[in-house]
Amino acid sequence: MYSQLVKTVMERKKLLTAPPETTVSKAARLMARRKVGAVMVVEHQHLIGIFTERDALYSVIARDLDTKATTLADVMTPDPVTIGPEKSFGYALLVMYENGFRHLPVVKDGQVVGIVSARNALDPDLEEFVAESQRREQFLRERA
Repeated sequence: MYSQLVKTVMERKKLLTAPPETTVSKAARLMARRKVGAVMVVEHQHLIGIFTERDALYSVIARDLDTKATTLADVMTPDPVTIGPEKSFGYALLVMYENGFRHLPVVKDGQVVGIVSARNALDPDLEEFVAESQRREQFLRERA
């Protein structure tokens, strides 16, 4: 899995973008609805920042800011580190580890095309664990 290209692992469906003037309140609702942990802040089709769950906690809630008045531009991480779709997923994980973050925007020709997260590394193992757990539960039900 770690040798796979980022473009085969990245999540396009979970890519959430918003303009910088979006309020934190609206961004949080969008994140909850889409079940994502980050918003790519985009202006004129170019990535200018990223707003994550951690930003909501540390930059908004901990500072007691008004979520309906605070915009993403006020609390986003500007000019985030990005990765190209042709890099390896293992390299993406290394970049996230070395920089202490869990989300990495995938950019091609200056435009956001996807996102990878540390969670992507866990999903195949997690899916197998859930499937095995379900098989065991079914087996025990059949024996009873």
